[in-house]
Amino acid sequence: MYQDLITKKKKIAVVGLGYVGLPIALEFAKHFSVVGFDINEARVLMMQNGQDPSNELPDSVFANKDITFTANADDLRNAHFFVVAVPTPVDDYKVPDLKPLVGSSVAIGKILKKGDYVVYESTVYPGCTEEDCLPILERESGLKLGIDFKIGYSPERINPGDKERTIDKILKIVSGSDADALDNIAKVYGQIITAGIYQAPTIKVAEAAKVIENTQRDLNISLMNELAIIFDKMGIDTQDVISAAATKWNFLKFSPGLVGGHCIGVDPYYLLYKSKKLGYDPQVIHSGRRINDGMPGFIAKKLVQMLIQKGKSPQNTKVLVMGITFKEDVSDIRNSKVADLIKELMGYSMNVHVVDPHASPNEVAHEYGLTLMDEPSTQYDAVVLAVAHKEYKSMTMSDLRALMNDQPILLDLKGLHQKNDDGLTYWRL
Repeated sequence: MYQDLITKKKKIAVVGLGYVGLPIALEFAKHFSVVGFDINEARVLMMQNGQDPSNELPDSVFANKDITFTANADDLRNAHFFVVAVPTPVDDYKVPDLKPLVGSSVAIGKILKKGDYVVYESTVYPGCTEEDCLPILERESGLKLGIDFKIGYSPERINPGDKERTIDKILKIVSGSDADALDNIAKVYGQIITAGIYQAPTIKVAEAAKVIENTQRDLNISLMNELAIIFDKMGIDTQDVISAAATKWNFLKFSPGLVGGHCIGVDPYYLLYKSKKLGYDPQVIHSGRRINDGMPGFIAKKLVQMLIQKGKSPQNTKVLVMGITFKEDVSDIRNSKVADLIKELMGYSMNVHVVDPHASPNEVAHEYGLTLMDEPSTQYDAVVLAVAHKEYKSMTMSDLRALMNDQPILLDLKGLHQKNDDGLTYWRL
């Protein structure tokens, strides 16, 4: 397979061209002939015109690449090595939503040929590739794994907004359904990943490795969030405590904050779901999720208390929230906990204005039913600095103070500034 791909006798198809799929498709297209498929025709049209709909990649990366972008599933028939990079979200009840994964497996199964490979990159619970996806491929194709085709799993490792650790500079885990599959999959990815390849012994191990990466980070942040709640009751600045504790060499310096996005805030639920199906109800993972999901409510309640202490009624206040994307300097708003915070504030009848230089107003309106302002107003009773965009890092306390009225409150959730104005009530996680 690798030889046929590198000589371009066969093609690679990347199914799903979002934050994960598009970068890897373009990397593959430096060395292989690639078909990039996505069901969103508007996004495909932008890519055909050399634009990244996610605003992560410059237009220049599209130049001199052997890639065809399409929204026509029939074009997948020309490929023999399929890479699936579709979203794996959770529903409103925090249950894994496998519809995109199932849909892509059905589409590939219908055109699967003898000798083909299918490699999944989407984050899933251990066993999903072989127990959920494989039966679909076999049913739709009439082919059998090992005899007619091979599968693998290689978890995505992309850090949106990171211009230093790009996809080729992050070590890649690969796995395959047998030794031959593992060898070929490792060679294909090894062609584009300069940081190296780690060959996992089984597909389930590779799936588990990915899901615990984000679960571990989720739990570490949840501990800091719980400490922030405790220290707030004690009247202690959490960041001061962390700075002091970090002087010990083996202290892990995590910070409290809103945990959203399509990875850290989602992946633990996949592990929880699978574990419960097997008869074990995880306590630590579930507790971490509960704490992190509760932080928007904690912050909103804190602001209400601060307003009341100043003699202000929440329903008569105007609040500015700066930033709604799930992390700094990206346009991705998926599973943004800032949106949850905004709705918590609105639940107290506050007049909430929202600004974000990176987010799309149309996407925010469609996803959350919220309106983004082009520019902030003035005379705010409180400003919530929610996301550490570079534009907000460059602002001074005077800049922020100019947005507020008398008796102003600043909630600096990312700890970007230090209090230096006695007339300003400053609070941070």
